[in-house]
Amino acid sequence: MKRTITAFVALFFLLPVLPAQEFRCNIQLTHSRVQTTNRQVFETLQSAINEFVNGRAWTNYQFANHERIECSMLFNIQDYKSDQFTGTLQIQVRRPVFNSSYHTVLLNFVDNDIDFQYIEFEPLEFSETAHLSNLTSILAYYVNIILGLDFDSFGLKSGTEFYQRAERIVTNAQNAKERGWRAGESTSRKNRYWLISNILNEEYAPIREFVYQYHRQGLDRMYEKVTEARLSVAESVRLLHEVHQKRPDPFMYFLQVMLDAKSDEFVSIFQEAMDDEKRRVVALLNQIDPTHADKYRKIMTTSP
Repeated sequence: MKRTITAFVALFFLLPVLPAQEFRCNIQLTHSRVQTTNRQVFETLQSAINEFVNGRAWTNYQFANHERIECSMLFNIQDYKSDQFTGTLQIQVRRPVFNSSYHTVLLNFVDNDIDFQYIEFEPLEFSETAHLSNLTSILAYYVNIILGLDFDSFGLKSGTEFYQRAERIVTNAQNAKERGWRAGESTSRKNRYWLISNILNEEYAPIREFVYQYHRQGLDRMYEKVTEARLSVAESVRLLHEVHQKRPDPFMYFLQVMLDAKSDEFVSIFQEAMDDEKRRVVALLNQIDPTHADKYRKIMTTSP
């Protein structure tokens, strides 16, 4: 595994517990469309978000400096009035591949329901038992989604505790005035409520198995056994197909999030496969992900 995970137990009462600082997250905030004389507030906000995400301990596990999770959060603020910010949030998460300099994308998507209040210089407060701030709830929600994905990619369903924390954040936010937290707000079932609901739904369990098999049994073995590793990746695609066959509807948000993150990489991996394997994989991908059919067509245009 990437890291040896040890809980802070043995010397808990003898030594101070230092922040784990699990993240190396690049926080950016753009505001080109906003008309305001107070431009400093955006810099202050960006600094506060950076400290909130990168400067605190989110788990009881030890992360070496080189083991920190690499990600980026890009806030595109489209409106700012009376301490109220509205915009979007783009998140990308990368994971190192064993024995290589390559990083694979774990997550790459946009949340369009970003709406929060921030008073300059006030501390960002968060509680696991109450919805204190929409900004900190959003940040903590995605921190736990990221942790869940990262842990799942190294150990089968190892990220459950973090997904459960994300679910509690959603539960605490049910009476929030801002959008993104409730089931009935999105007719397409694509918001924070539906994402964590999908992840923890047993009907979607093969997607979490995909995350483990694709990364740990597939990509992490590419350096030593390319053919066998690529076969594991192909088998992991069958897990996605299994979910699609059981629930062939447009509301599988978690499945689409995974496909959006991996579609380009599927092409790179299988362009080097034998023709029979290419045809099998492309047939499966076209069934479960027709929106990326043009990409998958490229798999067949390159000879191994």
